[in-house]
Amino acid sequence: MTTKYVIIVPDGAADEPLEQFGNKTVFEAANTPNMDKISSTGRLGLVRTVPEQMEPGSDVAQMSLLGYDPKRYYTGRAPIEAVARNIDLSNTDWVFRCNLITIADGKMADHSAGHISTEEGSKLINDLNKQLGTDKIHFYPGVSYRHLVVFNGLDFKVQTFPPHDYIGTAIEKILPHGKGEELLIEMMARSQQLFANTDINKIRKDLGENQVSSIWLWGQGVKAKMENFEKRFGLKGATITAVDLARGLSLLIGFDLINVPGATGFVDTNYQGKAAAAIDALNKYDIVLVHIEAPDEAGHSGNAEMKKKAVERIDKFIVGPVYEAMQKFPSWRILVVPDHPTPVRTGAHVADPVPFAMAGTGVAGVLNSPFSEANAAKSGLKIENGFELMEYFLKS
Repeated sequence: MTTKYVIIVPDGAADEPLEQFGNKTVFEAANTPNMDKISSTGRLGLVRTVPEQMEPGSDVAQMSLLGYDPKRYYTGRAPIEAVARNIDLSNTDWVFRCNLITIADGKMADHSAGHISTEEGSKLINDLNKQLGTDKIHFYPGVSYRHLVVFNGLDFKVQTFPPHDYIGTAIEKILPHGKGEELLIEMMARSQQLFANTDINKIRKDLGENQVSSIWLWGQGVKAKMENFEKRFGLKGATITAVDLARGLSLLIGFDLINVPGATGFVDTNYQGKAAAAIDALNKYDIVLVHIEAPDEAGHSGNAEMKKKAVERIDKFIVGPVYEAMQKFPSWRILVVPDHPTPVRTGAHVADPVPFAMAGTGVAGVLNSPFSEANAAKSGLKIENGFELMEYFLKS
């Protein structure tokens, strides 16, 4: 008898107690009856998704959640996204994430240039490629503010900084540092000159939207390789997500991608569509991953109410319907787990352990407690190596 599995990842949803919610976390303040039901009837625990001495990015954390040790497989964020964009990297290529950002008063004001549309962002990147691209440097448009640039035959040993973790920080303090820094800083400076008087920025200014000040280069690495999931675990998988990071990781391990119209990677994403796609996918696949970026973006924006609303929508429109549909199968399991915390107070990722809850066939309840960080800590179940959670979910 084949067991059906679903993993639901509300990106960055874990948080710390917030004064505006009466010292409750977002999970505690939000109305989440379906997550609470999974937590109460199944197993609740904590998992450390970011190994010590590694940056607390979604790349590292989601690699752990998929069952792969980042210390062994991680080569950088941008190489993962390159896979999602079908960019064939050679062994001499370096690829960088290329954000479109807003700078104000010499500080990082917005890591997303007002969540610029994909159409606008792609035009700017394509224009930039015509101006700055060479036979060794090529820009590739992505989704919204998230783009890539590939350097062929150049060598880097440089420290870069994820812009979403440095909102309000002086730009001069977080410029690339190390071998190859001069080229990266020069390219960012030249992009500022090219973007200054574009029609897109003129329109955004008239509409009162954040303008695109510059590109921001970070998340660099070389070609990524990972083992096939089906060969490791004997399960055929698929992923539903709107962001290239989760898409790239999924492709690297052999998961199929299921595209959902209206999936945006923001709070306005098509929650119902993602749930419907996941339920339908269970007829074909053994394991389905549903990733929702919305809570993370709200955390980066420092917007507690938006984050709470995103978590409530995930619970109502994704967790609830999927949880109900799964119970029609003879054997099934569901797991809800954020990849990392993105506290509203700081707007930056942190490496703290996150709560997880799993329920289904063969999973016995222990605490009978609602889903929250505090209750997970009380459970006594803590998985220190995040990549071991997958095997625990599948086989325990």
